[in-house]
Amino acid sequence: MSMNRLPIQHQTPTWQAVAIGAGLTLLATFSLEHSTVDIGFSQLFYLHGQWLLGKHEQPYALLLYRLPKALLIVLVVYLLAARLQRVVVRFAQPLARLFRPVRKLSNTDLWYLVTALVLVPSITATLKAVTHVTCPNHLLLFGGDMPYLTLWQSIQASSHAKCFPAAHASSGFALYAWAFVPLLWRWRWQIVAAVTLGGWLMGLYKIAIGDHFFSHTVVAMLLAWTLCAALARVFYR
Repeated sequence: MSMNRLPIQHQTPTWQAVAIGAGLTLLATFSLEHSTVDIGFSQLFYLHGQWLLGKHEQPYALLLYRLPKALLIVLVVYLLAARLQRVVVRFAQPLARLFRPVRKLSNTDLWYLVTALVLVPSITATLKAVTHVTCPNHLLLFGGDMPYLTLWQSIQASSHAKCFPAAHASSGFALYAWAFVPLLWRWRWQIVAAVTLGGWLMGLYKIAIGDHFFSHTVVAMLLAWTLCAALARVFYR
């Protein structure tokens, strides 16, 4: 039987695919982090001694930082509420209309999405706390007072820096989870394209204000994809 004729629920990532994603994440980490690619890319956004965008410059801070962050939190709460409404359906029947957009999603789908949307940025933030990589705007290269260290040197230094991988962009890339929902399988590549665009808009904003390097966003993207695929394998096995 051809792959196109297999039932949708069987078209879930294999552990081999997850391993490839993990391998690409590590490859990007060790080939791009602390590289001329990172320096050269950030220099495009650092002109005449200042970053392209100010840290709190509007409307960019609202549209590319605060608003996406708030919407993602609202989405997680909404999905959790949709699941809870099914448990107490007799008591929450008047609220049923609010959850019509997700009524076709199974309970497994809801739990998978909530888990991915919470776990992906949480793991990324945890990695930031242990890598101790300095943000570009704190480096001597860009008017700061910190040396440009490798990942291993940063871990050994144990500074207060928390900039690798890019946690803000990872919140957007966590939406890759929707591409693994069986009901939405036929639109998976459209979802992937939209999420990649949105995640990179969030990531480029942070690069433009000097908070992250190019590699920080690349690794965040690959890590998010890998984690979403691994969770899909667990939930839809």
